[in-house]
Amino acid sequence: MRYGMQLPVQSLSTMYAEPWEREAGPADLVEIARAADRCGFDYIASCDHVAIPRRLADAMSTTWYDPVATLAYLAAVTTNVRLLSHVAVAGLRHPLITAKAYATLDHLSGGRLVLGVGAGHVEEEFDAVGADFARRGPVLDETIDALRAAFAEEFPEHHGEFFDFADLGQRPRPAQPGGPPIWVGGSSPAAVRRAAVRGDGWLPQGDPRDKLPPQIARIRELREAAGVTAPIEIGTIAEPLYIGEPTWKVGRRTLHGKPDALAASLREYPAMGVGQIQVRFRSRSRDELIEQMEAFAADVAPHLDA
Repeated sequence: MRYGMQLPVQSLSTMYAEPWEREAGPADLVEIARAADRCGFDYIASCDHVAIPRRLADAMSTTWYDPVATLAYLAAVTTNVRLLSHVAVAGLRHPLITAKAYATLDHLSGGRLVLGVGAGHVEEEFDAVGADFARRGPVLDETIDALRAAFAEEFPEHHGEFFDFADLGQRPRPAQPGGPPIWVGGSSPAAVRRAAVRGDGWLPQGDPRDKLPPQIARIRELREAAGVTAPIEIGTIAEPLYIGEPTWKVGRRTLHGKPDALAASLREYPAMGVGQIQVRFRSRSRDELIEQMEAFAADVAPHLDA
């Protein structure tokens, strides 16, 4: 069972950001990324939004670091941890632009990129850059196909409804043969179909435990029907965690307590067919977050497969 985490600081949505993150910056991101690297985290992840409309700014905030810039910055101070875009709103950009940016990141990081993609949900963002919000699902489907073509060879060819290109070369090439794995984010029926047919992995968006088994079964059913025989990486976002007994309010959904009890609870995920979990820790400071990461790696993660 592998485990990864979305980075703090780089996104300040009120849904998950801790108060201390508002005063944090690049130095904090570096220390957290280094902690993830030495603690055996499979990946660190960065979100993607180009611009937040005023009507959503109070809830979402306008702080969203660019994922390519952020992950490239952290690639230079880490060695093993993979770099995940969770998720890139691929429909905001032409696939050749996306391919150039992420192929370069994979090249610079020595093949540590995982490209997570999603359809997006902010209509004004699409309108501002001239992207098609109404047809963002079909656009994303074709974008994935175009990205695979661009990752596969220096002079790719793609002829589709939305994009058409040939005889245009791109270097540097991705370090990973054929390009980085593409994980599809989202839990809607369309996202599940997209992950099943086109994805190397699936990143559900907050599905509760009782909803995961039928979703996973549906992915495997659709994948088999489409004749896709390659394995797929099934992920999930676990409940917020706090290792030990907190002396402050961590929220009713937060799993907390002794490491063995937390491990026992989290083992329900691999029993469902989940191969990697994204974890998030409640914290009041960068140092407390790193302490939680270290406690998880030392005392919880070794028992997830027991």
